Amino acid sequence: MNVKLCQAAVPVGMGLALVLSAGSVWAQSSSSRMVSSCFLLPSHEVIVGTPLDGVLESVNADRGELVKAGQVIAKLNTGLETAQLQTQEAKAEFGDRKARRNEDLYKKRVISDHELDEVKTEANLSKLELEERKQLLKLRTITSPINGVIVDRYRARGDLVKQEKIFKIASIDPLHAELVVNSKLFGEFKQGQTREVFLPMLNKKVTGKVTNLDRVIDPASGTFRVRLTVPNPGSQIPSGLQCEASFN
Repeated sequence: MNVKLCQAAVPVGMGLALVLSAGSVWAQSSSSRMVSSCFLLPSHEVIVGTPLDGVLESVNADRGELVKAGQVIAKLNTGLETAQLQTQEAKAEFGDRKARRNEDLYKKRVISDHELDEVKTEANLSKLELEERKQLLKLRTITSPINGVIVDRYRARGDLVKQEKIFKIASIDPLHAELVVNSKLFGEFKQGQTREVFLPMLNKKVTGKVTNLDRVIDPASGTFRVRLTVPNPGSQIPSGLQCEASFN
């Protein structure tokens, strides 16, 4: 009895079925056109910090700023490390001079092969230690590993940091649209295909390319996931926007 009443309450021609899964909505109309609701997400996110302890001498980027790969975004204090580097540079230069002098003595047969080898080894060890000091000093300069936007800044100038995160950076060129697609369309998507994606808030369409798709259907929801990569030159489109993709 209840079933008959429910069937009578649905207008003829509507035929609308909704499947909710992972935040996406699938709707199928009588015209057999399906719509997937999605969000544009960053294509890459990184947490940037320092492997060393120290005091932040400068912080050169803030939340919302665009940064480029290799751009200096913060520095730790470097007073002690700079002094140690200068000391090691002097030691390496002295070792070089000593090695050259002993080579002349060796040619004159004043010193033995063993003595010359010791002097050269000491000079090489000084150079290696100098390179180690340079790398340690380099680690105190924090650069962005990717082109992107600063999502969060966790520390400020003057803070004492102990091998902890300082920035969260997201790459929004390109963006990713993660779709949850009805299993009826399995096999309709291929790597490299282009699909239109509509952005309601901007009232515009963009084109995305299929760059990743599931090979397994989720039996509970009868869906699988497809990733569209959407170019975003100049990072003009913000991430987090709702998007829609429709398919026959």
